[in-house]
Amino acid sequence: MSMKVMLVDDHPLFVEGLQYLLKTQGINVVGIATDSKSALEKACKLKPDIILMDVKMPECSGLDLLKQIKTEMPDIKIVMLTTSDEDDDLFEAVKSGASGYLLKNASAKELVSMLSALEKGEVPLSPGLVGRIFKEFRRDNASNNASFQKPFQYNKQGPLNERQLKVLELVANGMTYKEVGTVLGITERTVKYHMARIIELLHLEKKSQVIAYASKLGLVDNRKPEND
Repeated sequence: MSMKVMLVDDHPLFVEGLQYLLKTQGINVVGIATDSKSALEKACKLKPDIILMDVKMPECSGLDLLKQIKTEMPDIKIVMLTTSDEDDDLFEAVKSGASGYLLKNASAKELVSMLSALEKGEVPLSPGLVGRIFKEFRRDNASNNASFQKPFQYNKQGPLNERQLKVLELVANGMTYKEVGTVLGITERTVKYHMARIIELLHLEKKSQVIAYASKLGLVDNRKPEND
């Protein structure tokens, strides 16, 4: 296979064994990472075609890392390779842009076959997961249809979580991303990720519209909004 693969898992023994396995199958493993920070840095530097990543990671979960990478590097295909077959993890991964979801009990032959399918544009999923995804999406569609054309109402929380709301408040009041990161104890890159997610969740197109939204929520302290 011509694909470049990167591995992300916080268990060194597992990830090193997986690296050896894939290399024996002629798959080019360009790098491995055992934590979210190094994973994001290496993804930016190495530009892999595919990332195999665990769901359960310390500090920043694999699902949060998935969203960050897809926000900054949407062309990278990310496959969750995990022991978790929980519905919440599966559905969140697919909704967040994962290109596949494989359980670690897959055999080496199954894994290589699924990677080959991914290279051809297919979506690799462990047996038994496909039906669960279709069931969830049918339920989502039914819910969306039931609420269609309901008037949008502003509220303090809206579709944003507490961290996103705080990032929005600080940015709307004139702080730079770097300053927001310092205040909240996160990186500037993470702040940019949060802003991208806020724009996506609010179905807006640019930062000035987000700041206008923040003003309607009463989060702006009479400051002039920043230009895009």
